[in-house]
Amino acid sequence: MNREIRMTRKTNGDRNAKQRARQQRVRDEARFRCRPSRDDLARMLLWKMIMSAEKHHLGQRQALDRLRDEIVDGLELQGFDVRESEDVFEELAARYADGLFPFRPKRHLKPA
Repeated sequence: MNREIRMTRKTNGDRNAKQRARQQRVRDEARFRCRPSRDDLARMLLWKMIMSAEKHHLGQRQALDRLRDEIVDGLELQGFDVRESEDVFEELAARYADGLFPFRPKRHLKPA
């Protein structure tokens, strides 16, 4: 007897539910381990770079302009609008330049 075994394909809903559950586990594990995300690192790096350029007054505008140009070039390669990207960078640079720590505490990372 030849038996044909068929694998049924998962529905989009099943795949999406499984992906949501997996992603929630990843987020929960990261929170438990107090692991920063790629975005957390990128925000902190940008803030540190802007603060460093502000701190060293010699050539600060040139340094910020060079940093802005490199970031905007990368964003343009991804399809973002150059002018909008420059505006976002300048707004962040102006906000960060006051020297205050701009990030809210991550209360979910604090020990209970």
